[in-house]
Amino acid sequence: MKQLWEKLSARYRYSWILLKELVKTDFKLRYEGSWLGVAWSVIKPLMLFAVMYVVFVRFLRVSDGSPTWPIVLLCGISLWNFFNEATTMGMQSVVSRGDLLRKINFPKYITVVAATIGSLISLAINMAVVIIFGFFSHAHYTWRIIFLPLNFAELYLMALGMALILATLFVWFRDLQHLWEVFMQVAFYATPIIYPLTMVTQMNPSNPKVGMTVQKLMLLSPPAQAIMDIRHNLLSPENVPTVWGSIHTWYIKIIPVILTAVIFLFGVYVFRKNSAKFAEVL
Repeated sequence: MKQLWEKLSARYRYSWILLKELVKTDFKLRYEGSWLGVAWSVIKPLMLFAVMYVVFVRFLRVSDGSPTWPIVLLCGISLWNFFNEATTMGMQSVVSRGDLLRKINFPKYITVVAATIGSLISLAINMAVVIIFGFFSHAHYTWRIIFLPLNFAELYLMALGMALILATLFVWFRDLQHLWEVFMQVAFYATPIIYPLTMVTQMNPSNPKVGMTVQKLMLLSPPAQAIMDIRHNLLSPENVPTVWGSIHTWYIKIIPVILTAVIFLFGVYVFRKNSAKFAEVL
């Protein structure tokens, strides 16, 4: 066992050092030249939350009626910003590091992982803010927080898998960036983040089964499932529905988890198969 650990350490030591340096560099460059620096990683979602809260909660009265809704809204916005930022930055990471890839021979997946970890650091800062605000917003912290590492791991693997696929395609198709922006905007409104999922079940009072079916389909989206699970387990187990409580057939419940695993493994496969050609194209 000791020899195996030494071999693995020797094999991946260079990759680990390079990964740390790329993460540090990306994080510094992201806020270089700004007066508030790293504080923007907190201020940006707070500003977006303020706009969403005033428009949807105060004016349009979009709420689940619970006192925890504002903090649930902030949590959802922070989680979606992470997914959006991780996939977008990951998509651009190989092309943006083209000079480095042509000069130095190293595992190219490190550029994508470094970009997504940078987004993960911002998410950690935002989650700390969410937890602090939760104490003042009637958040109900329970034993369910033990599931959060699995929830965050699922969301990260989903983002990393998508980033690997997008980064591979982006080397050849630069228009993908604009298409992805449009897709993410549509996906944002199709995911129950700025509105409670209970609104979906009430959209057709004469036929509530339609709303229940749409709700279940929305929860089968891997990002939606992970985001709702985090909100449920961290802040409001009473008011945030999840796929585990809304669907009673076990093999349908696990569809989002299976999709996450498939997308991640497919992303690894696609990236590894094409990474040797990157230097030639870039």
